[in-house]
Amino acid sequence: MSKIRWGLLSTANINRRLIPAIRASARGELVAVASRSQASAQAYADQWGIPQAFSSYEAMLASDAVDAVYISLPNHLHAEWSIKAMQQGKHVLCEKPFALTLAEVDEMIAVSKQTGRILTEAFMYRHHPQTKIAGEMVQNGRLGRITVVRGVFNFAFDTRENIRLVPEWGGGGLWDVGVYPISMAQYIMGGPPQQVFGNQWIGESGVDEVFSGQMTYADDKVAQISCSFCTPFHTFVEILGTEGRLTMNRPFIGHNDGERQLMFYPKDGEPEEIAVPEKELYLGEVEDMHAVILDGRSPYLSLAETRNHVKTVLALYQSAQTGQIVTL
Repeated sequence: MSKIRWGLLSTANINRRLIPAIRASARGELVAVASRSQASAQAYADQWGIPQAFSSYEAMLASDAVDAVYISLPNHLHAEWSIKAMQQGKHVLCEKPFALTLAEVDEMIAVSKQTGRILTEAFMYRHHPQTKIAGEMVQNGRLGRITVVRGVFNFAFDTRENIRLVPEWGGGGLWDVGVYPISMAQYIMGGPPQQVFGNQWIGESGVDEVFSGQMTYADDKVAQISCSFCTPFHTFVEILGTEGRLTMNRPFIGHNDGERQLMFYPKDGEPEEIAVPEKELYLGEVEDMHAVILDGRSPYLSLAETRNHVKTVLALYQSAQTGQIVTL
């Protein structure tokens, strides 16, 4: 096998980000899309120039036309269809959040081991050069001892008709965009927090439309995160250390969505803008899948990290619901 044949499991809007990445990759090709009807699958295939259209998810998984699938279904369906795909011999790139319970995560991991199929979480920003540069600066001590990580991801809906506002589908700000600063904090801190405290505002939708949280780590380190569906778009990350601080104005989105800037403010001296090689935001996660499948490399984002993402989100929700500090 020299190329991975990709299939899209659904016609979700997020596909428009992954399609160019698959086509830009050296060892991938987009060959199929599946929807809940032949008409919708064919219309999508025609729109995006995809060779094959399947009238159901089951039909695509049962065929030998694809090697790997991208699952961009609503959150509550991620675990079910990841498992079904692996049981049909397909490798899986699953959109975040990976699943809505730890039991689901553990079952997904178990099926991956049983079937020998690759399973990874689609946190695209983690594969981008900017995130890796930030991680290297932390690891090599340029910022000194890390004390605080702050992250925010806000945006407002154009319409209230949105699956992110459906409670039974895993809606909510923390599951949708709050997971990004959580993931960043765990990457920078080297693991999950020891304790969390969360606060949420529940809208008429029945889901958290504003969420803020604090996560404490060993050595008195702290991460503070917030997210919102109710304010204009804003995303930002700040990493504070004893020798300086690092800021990212576009930590989780692509360069096409605005000018990216990575700034280092040393304890002594002038601020320095750190050069970041531009790379298509979603290309890294696709190339990583190819390296794992074709070259036998370990995934850059481990399933242990993914499990900790979900564990931390669940702890924050528990804290917000009870008003208590939760120990992980």
